[in-house]
Amino acid sequence: MSAGVPLASWKTQMFESLLGFLPDWVQITVLALVVLAFLAAWALKLKRRIAARRAPRTGAPVPVQASGADFLGAYAPRREDGGQG
Repeated sequence: MSAGVPLASWKTQMFESLLGFLPDWVQITVLALVVLAFLAAWALKLKRRIAARRAPRTGAPVPVQASGADFLGAYAPRREDGGQG
């Protein structure tokens, strides 16, 4: 008895349609690589979050690339002693 509602999301249906014609070992390999990529991204995100939380405690600066209004370069106002900064 079906009410016309699909049981899987459109992402799942797309994934199955792309891999459905491949052998099982290829499907399993691709699925394992997708899961591995997801876990690696999650671990990297967690590592960065932990580093950002530890930085204020240890006094170590969190490495951030200066850009835009934070980085004036040659246009920065000169100090009174003649240096830039």
